[in-house]
Amino acid sequence: MEDVRIGLFIDYENLAIGARDDLKIEFDFAPITDALAERGRVVVRRAYADWSRFETDRQMLTMNHVELIEIPQRKGMVRKNAADIKMAVDAIELAFERDYITTFVICTGDSDFSPLVQKLRELNKSVIGVGLKASTSRLLPPACDEFLFYENLDGVDIPQARVIRRGTDEPAHPSTDLASLDSLVSRTLSGLLRSEGNFVRSSHLKRALLRKDSTFAEGDYGFRSFGELIRNLAERGVVEIDTTVHDGDPTVAFPATGRGEDKAFALLADTVDNLASGEPVPLSGLKDEMRKVDESFSEKTYGYSGFLQFVKAAKAQGVVSLDFDAESGAYAVSVLEGDS
Repeated sequence: MEDVRIGLFIDYENLAIGARDDLKIEFDFAPITDALAERGRVVVRRAYADWSRFETDRQMLTMNHVELIEIPQRKGMVRKNAADIKMAVDAIELAFERDYITTFVICTGDSDFSPLVQKLRELNKSVIGVGLKASTSRLLPPACDEFLFYENLDGVDIPQARVIRRGTDEPAHPSTDLASLDSLVSRTLSGLLRSEGNFVRSSHLKRALLRKDSTFAEGDYGFRSFGELIRNLAERGVVEIDTTVHDGDPTVAFPATGRGEDKAFALLADTVDNLASGEPVPLSGLKDEMRKVDESFSEKTYGYSGFLQFVKAAKAQGVVSLDFDAESGAYAVSVLEGDS
């Protein structure tokens, strides 16, 4: 398979000052090079700054074969804007002149670079962003194909466990738990299975998760690799994997015995039974009634795209009956005799 060729562009002031002010550490370029080495071959490395302000960093970057682009302070000119413009112009120029470069890595948290990211993607280039959680605009990560938070990279040692987003009292990254992971993977896998068949490759699932959330990282959930994450999901019965075809990229599907929705089906049946007064219960509003009993209920947790699909699955399992009234144009649900 042909190597992915990467062009790396660094808004150095944004990263270096962010590491110093927000993380209380000196910026280290090595974790970025290690992360990119896993993704392809870096053929262009450029960093933009007024280097008179970063004398001690020049040697570190030079030793890593980074071309230092000087943006000196000029009278009547804002240095930061000059660096942004120069970096954007160089990236677009490279996209046209070096068509073999398939991926651009833009190291910054500045939302001013969102138009550059969008233009590169229009030119059929993949874009990976790298920034610090505390200083990265919320607008930038969704524009990228993948966004790596510097704090999450291997080799970055942060002295404090909690980093605060500038100007707020909230954690820089939302808390993550296995329940939210199960829901995210189930929803994504369900969509892929609807369009692609009975199973998908693990690598394809990871790409789909990144398309939904460019900041998705298995490390946020405590896993060292995506393969380890998938194995954990399989052990807990959320998915089923098959390594017989290709052990390094197993197929992923929902378990043949179900997705663990038995409790949810039981909740549906009990709710319908409690609401029924000799008549079928309208589908409209039924989900809200279920949430009065269990506020965490969501059909998407089990991989269903909508509540109607969930109820149809319950019907297929013989839990409830579902009928469509042509006159009213609405569905109604009933508990099967013997289940109440």
